[in-house]
Amino acid sequence: MPMAGGAAFLANPALDRRRAYGAAEQAILSLAKAAQAHHAIAAWDGYRPTPMMSLANLALETGVAEVLYKHEAHRFALKSFKALGGAYAVERLVAARGSAAGLTVTCATDGNHGRAVAWGARRLGVEAVIYVHETVSEGRAAAIAGFGAEVRRVPGNYDDAVRTSAQAAAVNGWTIVSDTSWPGYDLIPRDVMQGYAVLALEAEGQGARPTHVFIQGGVGGLAAGVLSWYWESQGADRPVLVVVEPDKADCLLASAAAGRWTSVGGDLDTIMAGLACGEPSELAWTLLSPGADAFMAIPDALAAGTMRLLAGQGIAAGESGVAGLAGFRAVAADPAMRTLLGIDAASRVLCIGTEGATDPAIYREIVGRDAAEVEREAP
Repeated sequence: MPMAGGAAFLANPALDRRRAYGAAEQAILSLAKAAQAHHAIAAWDGYRPTPMMSLANLALETGVAEVLYKHEAHRFALKSFKALGGAYAVERLVAARGSAAGLTVTCATDGNHGRAVAWGARRLGVEAVIYVHETVSEGRAAAIAGFGAEVRRVPGNYDDAVRTSAQAAAVNGWTIVSDTSWPGYDLIPRDVMQGYAVLALEAEGQGARPTHVFIQGGVGGLAAGVLSWYWESQGADRPVLVVVEPDKADCLLASAAAGRWTSVGGDLDTIMAGLACGEPSELAWTLLSPGADAFMAIPDALAAGTMRLLAGQGIAAGESGVAGLAGFRAVAADPAMRTLLGIDAASRVLCIGTEGATDPAIYREIVGRDAAEVEREAP
């Protein structure tokens, strides 16, 4: 369904809110394993829950009771939530082996996941080889190398880099630590997604009781991780969950429209680089297909405008980090969408700000100021 501002919306035709979160779902992600992930991550040096910010002015403007924004810009040294996934999966891998000796991990990345895997590998003494595709910015590639990983650039888009990484792993005996899954590769992605569920655990501990969650898409791992927490803990009473993607990389919306896992082609050229994925994670789709309430695709202009809006409130948020909030703003401005999703004056909306200014040059180009300057001027 087209919306004003160039966004597109699809209520999930496969949604079944009466469906219990049963043994099949728990075998992928569970509350018990989320608690285990939180216990492990909380033991890392520098751990603290990321701040939960109340966007009171935006709540007033959009006519809801509350808009909460969980700001991941200072999660460890990574400027994004991805440490909860990639670095946690590396730790699980080393623990299962009993040693880091002789271990090399690899993955493909648009930037943040590779940075997390590289950081997790360095802290445990593991070698890392990270593949980036041709449109990943030099700033993001350099940040990965800064954590000691070997960075290899390959032609094509993110999905091409995934295939190249998998081929290299098979040839060299490396271990893939990916945030997406495919047939024959689905164990490590469970650890990655399970780490992402810690965001919902933290949010609940910080007092968040959302009626609606607007969450980034990408391959679907983050959305599935957050959905799993609310679905298992609250069942049919869980928040309405809307998955938001770039309109140039809307593989989850396309899958929902097709009624099956599907991919989208093209160069996936969007400023929301961390979400520039053409193929969903099959594991994530297994949960999102029956469990997500709706899917959205938004143009870059909505993300850029939301970055500038947050900058005016002293919050330096990256291009991919604002997608969920940008999706909510688009819905809030559309009376039909508000009615469809049950958004009213009593609604409490949660968005995850998944990254800060992970590429300072791109952030400056979009916002017109440096991230440090924005944060210094915070009200």
